[in-house]
Amino acid sequence: MKRSFITLILAAIAGLSFAAQHQVKENKKGDNGGEVVAMNKANFINKVCDFENSSEWKYKGDKPAIIDLYADWCGPCRMIAPIMKNLAKEYNGKVYFYKVNVDREREIASYFQATSIPLVVYIPVKGEPRLFRGAADKASYKKAIDQFLLKANK
Repeated sequence: MKRSFITLILAAIAGLSFAAQHQVKENKKGDNGGEVVAMNKANFINKVCDFENSSEWKYKGDKPAIIDLYADWCGPCRMIAPIMKNLAKEYNGKVYFYKVNVDREREIASYFQATSIPLVVYIPVKGEPRLFRGAADKASYKKAIDQFLLKANK
């Protein structure tokens, strides 16, 4: 009994440690500062697209954006999280990086028809977003950013 209680406590500490290391910062300012910003519905409507009042896609941002639709329990989502974090630093000032937890923000997940995750949404300043389903390596994400988001922005 005592051993299982200690195991439970150690597992809880490990889980909290993992969550603290992978926590996404919620940024109240307009710029991401090289971070991946967690989005809720209100932030999404304010910064990305007001899907409640318009059936037409109209991006509100002044720079291209990437939205990572994920879930905490998803292995491939956890695999790409550090890649997105690294890319947010690398493309700081050029591309906004957002994360949307599909378990908490079901309306946003439904808006992008997120039937499988991870789902990465590439949003140019002008034009329609493109969806990429599944996990990929850093080079694949960089190629899409450089060729689709930044080239389309020039």
